[in-house]
Amino acid sequence: MKKKGHRPITKVKNPEPNLESPDWVIWAAWADRITFEEIKKKTGYSESAVIKIMRRSLKPSSFRLWRKRVHEKSIKHRKKFEYSRKQLSSKLKKSDYL
Repeated sequence: MKKKGHRPITKVKNPEPNLESPDWVIWAAWADRITFEEIKKKTGYSESAVIKIMRRSLKPSSFRLWRKRVHEKSIKHRKKFEYSRKQLSSKLKKSDYL
C-alpha cells in the first residue's frame, strides 16, 4: 500500500470529521481548543445555536457533562481565554524557571 502524501498517517481517538457534516459542530464543541468564535466563523452557528444542536444530539446526561465542562473551561470563549493567559503570565516570572 502506497502512501498518498508526505504527512504520516496517525490514528487519533476522535478524528476531525468533514467540515460540511453536522458531526463537525459536535466534534468542535467537545474540543477544548476550538472556541465558539471559531465555530461561528467556520459554520455560521452562534453559541446558542451550538447549545441547541448539542441538546438535540446528545443524551441528557452527556449534555449536562458538556455544559459543565464548557462552563468551567475558560478556553471556549476567546476573551476569557486571553484574560486567563494574562493572569497566568503575570503570576509566572522568568526567573522561576531559568
